[in-house]
Amino acid sequence: MDFNAKSGNADTLASGCVVVAVSSPRRLSPEAARLDKASRGQISELIKQGDIRTDCACTTLILNPAGRIKARRVLVVGCGDDKAVSPQAFVRIAASAARAVHDCGATDAASWLTEIEVKDRDLRWKAQQLAIASENVVYRFDELKSDVKPPKKPLRRLSVASADRSDLPVIRDGLRAGRAIARGMNLARTLGNRPGNYCTPSDLADEAKALKEAHPGLKVQILDEKAMEKLGMGALLSVSRGSRQPARLIVMQYNGGAKGDRPTVLVGKGVTFDSGGISLKPGSAMDEMKFDMCGAASVFGTLAAVADMELPINLVGIVPATENLPDGMATKPGDIVTSMSGQTIEILNTDAEGRLILCDALTYAQKFNPERVIDIATLTGACVVALGKHATGLFANDQELADQLLAAGQTSGDRAWQMPLWDEYDEQLKSNFADMANIGGRDAGSITAACFLARYTREYRWAHLDIAGVAWKSGSEKGATGRPVPLLTQFLMERVDDGS
Repeated sequence: MDFNAKSGNADTLASGCVVVAVSSPRRLSPEAARLDKASRGQISELIKQGDIRTDCACTTLILNPAGRIKARRVLVVGCGDDKAVSPQAFVRIAASAARAVHDCGATDAASWLTEIEVKDRDLRWKAQQLAIASENVVYRFDELKSDVKPPKKPLRRLSVASADRSDLPVIRDGLRAGRAIARGMNLARTLGNRPGNYCTPSDLADEAKALKEAHPGLKVQILDEKAMEKLGMGALLSVSRGSRQPARLIVMQYNGGAKGDRPTVLVGKGVTFDSGGISLKPGSAMDEMKFDMCGAASVFGTLAAVADMELPINLVGIVPATENLPDGMATKPGDIVTSMSGQTIEILNTDAEGRLILCDALTYAQKFNPERVIDIATLTGACVVALGKHATGLFANDQELADQLLAAGQTSGDRAWQMPLWDEYDEQLKSNFADMANIGGRDAGSITAACFLARYTREYRWAHLDIAGVAWKSGSEKGATGRPVPLLTQFLMERVDDGS
């Protein structure tokens, strides 16, 4: 999809659809007022009749314009009662508008929704959100369908407009960031949506090579099981033992910053299908365990977004990739393995496998002398119980890092919630036979999982994002969401802005 910034007025711009805002009680944005005047009161009359709802945010109505309006359609979007809407409300408004434009058959549109006042947000942010919403609404995953019927007239071009020409550079900047983030999200969604037979560890390795072809500045290294065994990654390899698909450790390096600047390292859980191993999961909805590599997918998406924007930072993505399946060679409950760090682990539940592959990847991350390390994983069902489908669970051994991630989540709308990481929870990991167990019992499952990972991150600043609740949707909207690519990319953009 193409994006551009335009100056002008809604009544004089020739477009497939112009988009303007109204709010309660009968408040018209400046460009909505111009359209109303040019149409001899068409919008005001429809509000008066109740055909246009102003008191309820996200309501939309397509009009055939009357009078002296050059656009073929007008989309009026209701914004509710508040003079300044919340950032979350604006994101929903942008999504509703994008859906309405996409469904009306307009292949191009011009939006004046940046006229909406948003609490604590600027013009650049609004343009960024409009780009993300528009890209998300046109996304389709149909690469495995034999009879593809794409929309006859999809939305192909969005202009974000302003009556003030001096706004255009800021709008362009926001659109560039929004497009990069949305494309990174779409990459993550596509990788997550692919079934396990089309997205194996080797397939993920091939995706890393394809990403390098698209961005020649990336460096990609793929470690096979022999190389991992030589490094002593006994925890990671214990998970792949039951699969005929060999594990891979995928390392991607983006060097946009100064030589010698310490990188941010992202580590993404890449279990391309998780049956639970010998501790077999229930059969119901097991197909959704193809989404257990969404942490890895978010690393791919974030790297793609950063490379698209050419951010001046150094970034490393590490993806431990494997399947978790049962067979005669599979790891058994009660087995003890030795991690790359030298610490031993009693595996009491083979379905707590994500922490086993992450702990070796987190130890490997030390070789890059990182400024900070963030791991992203669909790690625990307990996090879904605690936070539902709205917020990512955040754990950290450094409060400044936690605060930065929380702030990035608020700005991006891809929000996180900090959870405790206390010694009292760590005691639940005690084992009679090894340095630790891989589970801590039924209580506080997401916290004890984070405590497990914390034992491998004492040498650097670290945060853990448990995305089990936000990485995909079930039911009629089943599919990967692309989260937390917006949070991670916003976090990295802010590190550029503050020089950290």
